[in-house]
Amino acid sequence: MKLNNSPLMKASWLFIGALFLVFMFVPLGKMLMLSFNVADGLGLSHYVDIISSNDFRQVMLNSFFVAIVSAMSATFLAFILAYTVHWTNLPKGFKQTIKLASLFPMLLPTVTYGFAIIYTFGKQGLLTKMMGFQLFEDIYGFYGMWLGYTIYTLPIAFLLLNNTFQYLDKKFVIVSELMGDSRLRQIDMTVIRPLIGTFAAAIIQCFFLAFTDFGIPASIGGQYKVIATELYTQILGASPSFEKGSVVALFMLIPSVLSILLLWYVARFNVRYDSVEHFDLPTSKVKDRILGVLSSGILISLLFVFAVIFIIPWIKTWPYEMAFSTDTFTKVIESLNLMRVYKNSLIVATLTAVFGTIITYVAALIYERSGLFKIGKLTIESSALVTNTVPGMVIGIAYLMVFSGSSISNTIFIIVISNIIHYFSTPYLMSKNALSKMNLGWETTASLLGDSWLQSLRRIVVPNSIFTLIEVASYFFISAMVSISAVIFISGAKTMVLTTKIVELQHFARFDEIFILSLMVLLTNITALIFFAVVRYLYTRSINGTTKIKVKKPTVTTVA
Repeated sequence: MKLNNSPLMKASWLFIGALFLVFMFVPLGKMLMLSFNVADGLGLSHYVDIISSNDFRQVMLNSFFVAIVSAMSATFLAFILAYTVHWTNLPKGFKQTIKLASLFPMLLPTVTYGFAIIYTFGKQGLLTKMMGFQLFEDIYGFYGMWLGYTIYTLPIAFLLLNNTFQYLDKKFVIVSELMGDSRLRQIDMTVIRPLIGTFAAAIIQCFFLAFTDFGIPASIGGQYKVIATELYTQILGASPSFEKGSVVALFMLIPSVLSILLLWYVARFNVRYDSVEHFDLPTSKVKDRILGVLSSGILISLLFVFAVIFIIPWIKTWPYEMAFSTDTFTKVIESLNLMRVYKNSLIVATLTAVFGTIITYVAALIYERSGLFKIGKLTIESSALVTNTVPGMVIGIAYLMVFSGSSISNTIFIIVISNIIHYFSTPYLMSKNALSKMNLGWETTASLLGDSWLQSLRRIVVPNSIFTLIEVASYFFISAMVSISAVIFISGAKTMVLTTKIVELQHFARFDEIFILSLMVLLTNITALIFFAVVRYLYTRSINGTTKIKVKKPTVTTVA
């Protein structure tokens, strides 16, 4: 028996429905209407102008090309890492290091990637000075964005492949060897083919993230224009046009929707096993060593790009005065303006984590554990699906059009709401999956014992999904700390957060301060992960007595 439809449940559904109506569907509808707004009424002239523009066609071509190339390279590198973790007999500590290091980029905002690449591969970059020559002739433009997008999307591809690898049955490797298959055929039959669906999903997901990202092209795009920078120019450029900006934003939705549809389609290629055998594969020291070297090379290259974040802030004037100095750090700490920005980021991330967790959990609760009418459930499910297709920049533009000049414009409130709407889908699915696995008989028993809906919720449902709630809160907090795509359009001078401040500092070429702020984001996220791990550990101990429990480190699923 599911939880009954208490008045509180119905009120919760009304609240969530109103939230999506006001802060998602109305802004998107307003943006759609604005795209048809012409001087003498409604028309398609803005669409005609945009589509007939050679510059815009080149922008779309650039966007597709760099996003596809980056998605494929990220997926290939992620496959090597995941294969090393699951298909070798290397030490467990080394495999655990691969898992943690591959997720490291998710703790930093994407706009930082571009600056780190410039200070690593540029003419005066760290790697250029160490090697004595510049690896890339021009790091601004395609090559810089390719590197940035690959680093940005590699963690997502790794998470997807790493998850699927856990369900591949290794006994087929033994069968293949007994049948005398060659190495290539063995890899093809036991690894590649079962992973085809996940390969496609990883490439599509990486493409979607790269296509809609604003931070990397804003920092290192140069003259290589993509749709994210074109959208920013149309709205906040020298000659802003909300009407043409709306058209560009709607074009950004097309590949997003196609990505979701393709993800549904490729799901049919996933291979299912009746049972999965977990055991160590026959030892092959040559193969293990080659993969160990390859994986080490990938991770060292990945982490080396971010080494400048830890070095540049402590150099007096890079690269002219290479003396150690704490001037930049002291200046940032003593700057009331920068510390206020940091405080804003903490407030936004905390409020997003608290209210985002509550709202997504209640939404999942209504869908999975209530007898609410089907249309009510359908509205929640549909809203979650729509949030998965709308890029952050589109949400930011839509909010700018609707709420500009209102009492909530440029406030912490609107930033928190935009984060919750933007990142709603993944936490909602996490909560829904957790609730769907619970035994419905628990609530029946509680009801027979006379418990009310709230008592059942407090005593049974919430305690059994506490670990999911911790994961959801962690996801919301870290996503809010690194978010920039939507926030760049709706934050004001007094509500600026670290990511938008980094973009502002870029215009004044204050890169040492940019790296200090990036470090603050990184350390804050690491502290948050430790905090959530401690909470999980303490809760585990409380329900298992004083028995020593091995705590699983928290992981972050995705950052758009």
